Amino acid sequence: MAALSEQILEAAGKRPEGSLLAAKQFLALGKRDAVDQALRRLAARGQLVKITRGRYALPVRSRFGTRPPSPEVVITQFNQEGGQRLVSSGAAAANALGLTTQMPAVQTYLSRSRSQKRYVFGKQQVTIRPAAAWNFLLPDRPAGQAIRALTWLGPDQASASLPQLRTVLPPQEWEALLSVRAELPQWLAELLSGLDT
Repeated sequence: MAALSEQILEAAGKRPEGSLLAAKQFLALGKRDAVDQALRRLAARGQLVKITRGRYALPVRSRFGTRPPSPEVVITQFNQEGGQRLVSSGAAAANALGLTTQMPAVQTYLSRSRSQKRYVFGKQQVTIRPAAAWNFLLPDRPAGQAIRALTWLGPDQASASLPQLRTVLPPQEWEALLSVRAELPQWLAELLSGLDT
C-alpha cells in the first residue's frame, strides 16, 4: 500500500489547477492527525503550496518549472466553496474596464469579513481586506466591476470617466448599474441619477 503522502498527491493530482485541499477531504486515507502531518510535510518539501491555515494546493508544473497556482484561480475556488465572497478591488476593476492604466502592485480582493488577510503565492502577495456591502452588488458582472471602479476613482475622476464607461459597458450592464444606484454611496447614486438611461 502506498504511503499516505503519495496517496494524497495522487488524489490531489486528479483535481483541477488551484483546487483547495484540506485534511477533511482525505480522511478516507487515514486519521486526521496523520493527514494533517502529511499535508504539512508535503508543503515543507514543496510538493504542495500552503495557501492559508489548513488549506493547500498543488503547485503548477510546466516546462519552465514549478509555480504556485495563480491567485485568480484560488480566489475562484474560495468563491465556489461559498465560505466567503471575494471580489476584485476598485483599482483592479478600473484597470479591467480600461478606466486607468495603473496596475496595482499588490493584488487586492474585497471580502465581507472583518479582518484583513495576506496570502503569498510564490513572489506574488495577495491582500484580502474588508469592504462595505455595496461592493458586492452584482459581483460577477461588469456592472459590479463598474461600481467598484467608480468608487475607487472618487467623485471627480468618476464623473470624468462616465462617458468612457458607458461605451465600455453593454447596454444591459449599464441598466443593471443604474438599477442598484439607491444602494450605492450617496455621491455615486447622485452622479448616476443625473444621467439619462
